[in-house]
Amino acid sequence: MPSMSRENAQRVNDLPVGFERGSELDGYTVDIVEIGQDTDLTPLLQGLPNDQCPCPHWGYVFKGRMWFRSGGREESFGSGEAFYVPAGHTAGADAGSEFLIFSPTEQLAEVVANMARRAQELQAS
Repeated sequence: MPSMSRENAQRVNDLPVGFERGSELDGYTVDIVEIGQDTDLTPLLQGLPNDQCPCPHWGYVFKGRMWFRSGGREESFGSGEAFYVPAGHTAGADAGSEFLIFSPTEQLAEVVANMARRAQELQAS
């Protein structure tokens, strides 16, 4: 059975807002994320359908808090909570948060590409 840990992740990204370790496991992307500063991904999701993430996610918050906005409301998940978030949301996390998140790889690829493009556009302006 496929597995991943912080030590054997296929991908390690030192991001401006934190640190991400991830691997693909049988069609799902698994990421262990550490957030170094308050983060709101909403601007990076612009350009996707309805300017929202079209990918569902499952996860677990080790520490801190992450939030998702959908349908005019915000839902937060804190330390020790598992979650499922359907497609059609924006997201963010508080500084010092650490979480594990599972996403369908094919759907997530579109989101990651859009976020990279938007980050370049925002840095250029």
